[in-house]
Amino acid sequence: QIKVVMAQINFVVRDIEGNTNEMIRYAQEAIADHRGDMIVFPELCLTGYPPEDLLLRPSLELRVSKAIARMKSAQLPIICVIGYPQHQDGKLFNSLMVLNGDKELGVYQKQCLPNYQVFDERRYFKKGNSPCVLPLFGINVAFTICEDMWEPEPVAQAKAAEADLMININASPFHMGKQNERQDLLFKRSDEGGFPIVYVNLIGGQDELVFDGRSMVVEPN
Repeated sequence: QIKVVMAQINFVVRDIEGNTNEMIRYAQEAIADHRGDMIVFPELCLTGYPPEDLLLRPSLELRVSKAIARMKSAQLPIICVIGYPQHQDGKLFNSLMVLNGDKELGVYQKQCLPNYQVFDERRYFKKGNSPCVLPLFGINVAFTICEDMWEPEPVAQAKAAEADLMININASPFHMGKQNERQDLLFKRSDEGGFPIVYVNLIGGQDELVFDGRSMVVEPN
């Protein structure tokens, strides 16, 4: 068995240091109060969402690297799944990192970038192109980010890699009927993949956006 703690938290845009403090605090709480094996934070939790033109600042890469170093130095005895902007070879990706203490177990780069309505991710990010499936606790765990659920390919990749469980981190804003849309979609993807999906969403408000949380777990049945 694996105990996953869903960290449905209100992160603050631009407050990278404060958000890092919150992640460490909640990871410690997950260990002490819930005996968690893994804690999962929402999409881009390190910067808050949406970070918008903060992503264009030259200082961002250094601030993010310092924050991740601080997470590692905390030596938390729980696997942490964190969303962050990843600089790699002159490109920027909307990524998640899987940390165990001070060790990076894996990195996933978001493949499906929304660019409609309130979303403008293609302006800032490049697309990832490969799955991330890690052997953890005796099972294969796949990782995806938000919009990856709305397209079939990321789930198909995870299924091909023999995933037993999928972790999906989100910054999904509210609108009328949105929760029913999410549930129907997750039921469909869980059935396609043949594995449960742990869906962790941001909560709180940023400018005109309201993030309603409503994190959940679905199974194929």
